[in-house]
This record gives sequence, C-alpha cells and structure tokens, in this order.
Amino acid sequence: MISINGAEGLAVLLILVWVLIPIPFILKRPPGGANRFGEASWPLGFLEAIAAFFKNFADFSGRASRSEFWWAILFNVLVVTVASFEPLLGVAWTVISFLPAISLATRRLHDINRSGWFQLLSISFPVGTIALIVWYCQPAGDADAFD
Repeated sequence: MISINGAEGLAVLLILVWVLIPIPFILKRPPGGANRFGEASWPLGFLEAIAAFFKNFADFSGRASRSEFWWAILFNVLVVTVASFEPLLGVAWTVISFLPAISLATRRLHDINRSGWFQLLSISFPVGTIALIVWYCQPAGDADAFD
C-alpha cells in the first residue's frame, strides 16, 4: 500500500493544480467569425520583421503575422547567443528586448483571435508553454489572412 505523508501530499496537490488549472483555458476555442483585433498583417522578411519588432515595441493592439513573429524570435535567439559571452551585454539585451517581445507575442495571439493575456499560461510550465508554442505556429484564424 502506498502512503503519502503531509508534505508529499501537498507536493502532489500543487503539481496537479499546476498542470490542471491551465487546461480549461487551453481547450477553450477562440471566438468564431471575423477577427476582433483588426486587419490581417502582411508577411514580413527578416529585416522588415526586426524593424517592426522595435518600431512596435509598445504596441499591444493589432496583429503580427507568423513570419514577423518567428523572424523576430530568430533574431532574439541570435543576439542572446552572441550576448551570452558577455554577461553585462546579455542583461542589457534582456532589458531592451523584454517589452517588444511581450507586445509581439500579444499581437501574434491576436492574429489567431486570442487575447494577449493568454501569455500568462507560460507560467504553468510545461503545459501552458507548449500550448503557447502550438498557438504561435498556427495560421491566422480568418479568411482574409495573408500567411
């Protein structure tokens, strides 16, 4: 027979809550019909996506295409890789790119007709993070999308 003492029981309960709480939010379908966050965004090339990343650094409205999102993520990964050799540079880049990354992710979620608040699911690692990555990969949720 398996016995669970108080500390182990609390740990199991916390893990279950950590995994189970995001499930209803993940399974909820986005609203049907026209996208409520504006017009579809055009696909962008690498340099255009980087320019848009910084130009729209605090723009939490509108939409971001998949190409805009993933080119900017690639750019961030490259910069973080280079900056990892100099800790101060890495910290500076993190501070500089934090707000633009949050706004870009919000606009990407808008493109699939979901609220930017769904980014909070990433707190529930790994379940919420996996759901967000899958959503970031999805095409726009309406017929007038370009990519």
